[in-house]
Amino acid sequence: MIVILEKDVKGVGKAGEVVKVSDGYARNMLIPRGFAKEATDANLKILEKQKAIQEEQRQKELAEAKQLAEKMAKLNVEIVTKSGEGGRLFGSITSKDIADALMDQHKISIDKRKIVLESPIKQMGEYKLDVKIYPEVTAKIKVTVSGQ
Repeated sequence: MIVILEKDVKGVGKAGEVVKVSDGYARNMLIPRGFAKEATDANLKILEKQKAIQEEQRQKELAEAKQLAEKMAKLNVEIVTKSGEGGRLFGSITSKDIADALMDQHKISIDKRKIVLESPIKQMGEYKLDVKIYPEVTAKIKVTVSGQ
């Protein structure tokens, strides 16, 4: 029997896939538990429409992410903190601090986990950091750290 999976099923496939399984497995396990539905012409057309809508939504999100990346490339985030001799900071600047400064200064909300920072910033200066906005879109921002 050919079925359309509603949910991920281990060893069978992922949600939205059309797979062939044995009749008994489909009738006794997958369909009653809501893991799949029979692949009729009507159900296949509905699946195609859903996939088209999802692809359109993904393209829209990708375009928005690219636009945000272009905007962020022009930004400079300034962080002022206490510093000691030789430009060393008391404490360090983390991705959370950068995300907060980005929100305060430019009204752009970015999750701190999307800011790529190998180690916390402990020196004053200018840094170019990557921000992963979308799976294929990465923006570069300039962060200037100065002391008081």
